[in-house]
Amino acid sequence: MGELFLFFGLISHDKVFIYTVHMLLAAGIALTLARVVMSNLQLVPKGTQNVVEAYISGVLKMGSDVMGEEPARRYFPLVATIGLFVCIANLIGIVPGFEAPTAFLEFALTLALTVFIYYNFEGIRRQGVVKYFKHFLGPVWWLYWLMFPIEIVSHFSRLISLSFRLFGNIKGDDMFLMVILMLAPWIMPMIPFALLTFMAFLQAFIFMMLTYVYLGGAVAVDDH
Repeated sequence: MGELFLFFGLISHDKVFIYTVHMLLAAGIALTLARVVMSNLQLVPKGTQNVVEAYISGVLKMGSDVMGEEPARRYFPLVATIGLFVCIANLIGIVPGFEAPTAFLEFALTLALTVFIYYNFEGIRRQGVVKYFKHFLGPVWWLYWLMFPIEIVSHFSRLISLSFRLFGNIKGDDMFLMVILMLAPWIMPMIPFALLTFMAFLQAFIFMMLTYVYLGGAVAVDDH
């Protein structure tokens, strides 16, 4: 997105600086939100606590549907944290003068790499190296030589799927918003803003869902 619409662009036009500042801003907002909620917990939730508890319940329900209640609770901290971080990072880009850090491939690829390494680590830790990689061979022994490279490529393609889906959608949203603001800078384009807000939540939901799916497949090798 052009520097014309970036407040931090007044300090520096360097891409790394812009990316880092907006990423830290998203992290700061997430941490502040968590601190606010935890500082005033009530038996009957209201306000921010009510919203956060609804988010927690929704993430747990989604995880339970994908991999069962017990595994969903085990991996809930990772998935919920990623979802909150991605959602806030997406929403930042909707505010004129700011850019979503998820519109940088470095951000999306780092998150995808984190998920990729973690679910493979969990699969190996819970199943053992031999048992985990055995399911890459498929059910038919005489097709092992074919299935193994296909499965390896399939797993590495998840890096591209996770990162480019998030990056491409948010980058496209930022460019769309830039065009709208150039055409109508003094008129609040409410419909585009509503659409981009929906897309911000949707991309965070998809990232969380895929994280649960990949974790579920890694730790439930015996079920295949």
